[in-house]
Amino acid sequence: MAKVIEGLYYSESHEYVKVEGEFGYVGITDYAQSQLGNVVYVDMPEVDDEVTAGEEFGAVESVKAASDLFSPVSGTVVAINEALEDSPELINQDAFENWIIKVQLSDPSELDNLLTANDYEAICK
Repeated sequence: MAKVIEGLYYSESHEYVKVEGEFGYVGITDYAQSQLGNVVYVDMPEVDDEVTAGEEFGAVESVKAASDLFSPVSGTVVAINEALEDSPELINQDAFENWIIKVQLSDPSELDNLLTANDYEAICK
């Protein structure tokens, strides 16, 4: 069973958001990385780009497939995880530690539309 962490918000498209104050760290879930296999490339937006909840913001490529990334929240990208540019396999080692983008949330109420850890676990079964 893939790891799911309490206290994070999850989307049905297998992204998570870890909220700290007005910021959200967005990445793919452990389940998603296990389905993809070895991640070889992460396509990320630029800092200052706007992301919109439910809209594509990048992609993750593995040896098996490429998968679009959909932002669970809206806001402005304030940082990207530059470590993934040289070492995309970090996502396979720990998907929750290796977030993809850090977003300044423009509408924190959007978090209410996301799944809890329990709800997310249920859709992964």
